[in-house]
Amino acid sequence: MSSDEESLFFDEMSDVVPLKREGRVRLDKKRHRDSSLDQRREAATLDKRDDGNILTEDGLAIAPLDPWYVLDYKRPGVQNGVFRRLKQGRYEAEARLDLHRMTTRIARKELFEFIQESVRLGIRSVIIIHGKGESKAERERSSILKGCTDHWLRELDQVQAFHSAQPRHGGTGAVYVLLRKSEEKKRENREMFMKGRVPYDG
Repeated sequence: MSSDEESLFFDEMSDVVPLKREGRVRLDKKRHRDSSLDQRREAATLDKRDDGNILTEDGLAIAPLDPWYVLDYKRPGVQNGVFRRLKQGRYEAEARLDLHRMTTRIARKELFEFIQESVRLGIRSVIIIHGKGESKAERERSSILKGCTDHWLRELDQVQAFHSAQPRHGGTGAVYVLLRKSEEKKRENREMFMKGRVPYDG
């Protein structure tokens, strides 16, 4: 650059103000990683909420039950005669779910979906096998699954009553479950009841 060009350049640039530099921000790698972890946890929570499963998720928060403990539950409004027949195994199980060897996480998903599907299909009586266990390790797992089954069934409005099974159906390693009628079945029953009836004019 010649001296004339250099002089001209400085004249042109004389009123230019240098830009201020922003102070550098030190990236806290730990905080950044935690934030990402929080986002993943939140996304996982939303995914779980989206599946509609309302059952208690933390199996460790549910007390395990002795393999010989008898499960016994009836909602208000269920007739004593109906509950007695359930206890005696006099309702034929129209569907069956075997939770043997499942983790509590898988069992929670399977039990919830099984009950929902059974109600949707108009099934009223089912049996769930949670096991008693023959070895020490199996007993521990079975007692956990038994405690979870007892707890989870109480959380579902569709479940009207349940009771440990008769020996011929698995005894205290299985449970009879009586389900509420689906709205579709109630409607079908009303329609059948009204067929052939003549309205009363008063």
